[in-house]
Amino acid sequence: MPGAQEYLTAIGQFAPLVVLIVLFYFLMIRPQRKRDKAEREMRNSIDVGDEISTIGGFIGRVVSVKDDVLVIETSSDRTKLKIYRWAIRGKEAPATETVEAPKDADKNAK
Repeated sequence: MPGAQEYLTAIGQFAPLVVLIVLFYFLMIRPQRKRDKAEREMRNSIDVGDEISTIGGFIGRVVSVKDDVLVIETSSDRTKLKIYRWAIRGKEAPATETVEAPKDADKNAK
């Protein structure tokens, strides 16, 4: 039985290391992969007409998409910038077309 005792001792020495690696995977590696996948899907879903912001702080509307290069218009004077797809931080919320009147104004009008 000395062989079985040595085997159990060896397993007991490596078990905390295995548990630590599994814990490290579930707490750090897996969530980062999920974030990377969501970011990659967002960048691949960008089409012409979408309003985006870049990692450099530019906000603009996508004018054309070609492979990994996008052209965006950044202002009303139609300034165009070429950017890489990896430089996109995210999509901006679509602007609302109508401005709602304050609720107090409706009550005062009656």
